[in-house]
Amino acid sequence: MVDILKAIIYGIVQGITEWLPISSTGHLILLEQILPLNVSQDFWDMFLVVIQFGSILAVVLLYWKRLWPWSKGNSPEKTNRIYDLWIKIIIGVIPAVIVGLLFDDYLEEHFYNFLTVAIMLIVYGVLFIIVENLNYVKHPKIKSIGQISYKTAFFIGCFQALAVIPGTSRSGATIVGALLLGCSRRSATEFSFYLAIPTMLGASALKVFKFILTAGSITFLEIAILLVGMIVSFIVSVYAIRFLLGYIRKHNFKIFGYYRIVLGLLLLFYYYVIL
Repeated sequence: MVDILKAIIYGIVQGITEWLPISSTGHLILLEQILPLNVSQDFWDMFLVVIQFGSILAVVLLYWKRLWPWSKGNSPEKTNRIYDLWIKIIIGVIPAVIVGLLFDDYLEEHFYNFLTVAIMLIVYGVLFIIVENLNYVKHPKIKSIGQISYKTAFFIGCFQALAVIPGTSRSGATIVGALLLGCSRRSATEFSFYLAIPTMLGASALKVFKFILTAGSITFLEIAILLVGMIVSFIVSVYAIRFLLGYIRKHNFKIFGYYRIVLGLLLLFYYYVIL
């Protein structure tokens, strides 16, 4: 029962931090230091990624009409726009797929730790503030998803690939990249949501496959923990996405940059002074 309650907390943290540009994996790694789950290491490595599946479903639910080309009542023009969007999404996930397949095991072994999370939180926090300062005097060239070219989609995907390092934030890296490439905050944020669907589905499938190969079996408690975490992350993600879209209508991303810097500095203090 205690681990189920912990899974609820993990789901809440995942649902909030997946879509706000503050690193979900980083926060889960830190949370594990405070509330460790009574599970095997193989399951934990898989859980870190697969819990994101609930967050993916939240995007699919909220953007179903924009993403499903065969919805009843779609005009031929709208259907073609959705096909075009999916081409951009596929192009955008190519860099992350390549990096994930080639370096997943190495990154997991060497970078999934306290220190890496702290450093990357600070680095991307600073980047958010710098990018927003640069954008203060500029007007975005790309104001909607439809204006994103295939070339721009690919380069945004290159930024997303940087998020394989924990503490970076997949949405954070993607949004920073999109802003630098001339996208508006809303188009950058929404395209980040769309890229998450195949990226996180692929990552989840890869982790499950590796878990089956290495662990071979899963306990009833582990199944319950995973399901509870995903369900909670789905519910919380719906509200987190709506909050973020409402927030950026009137505000920039600097607050997230400051949050990342403060949290990263606190973690470094804890890592070097308290431990």
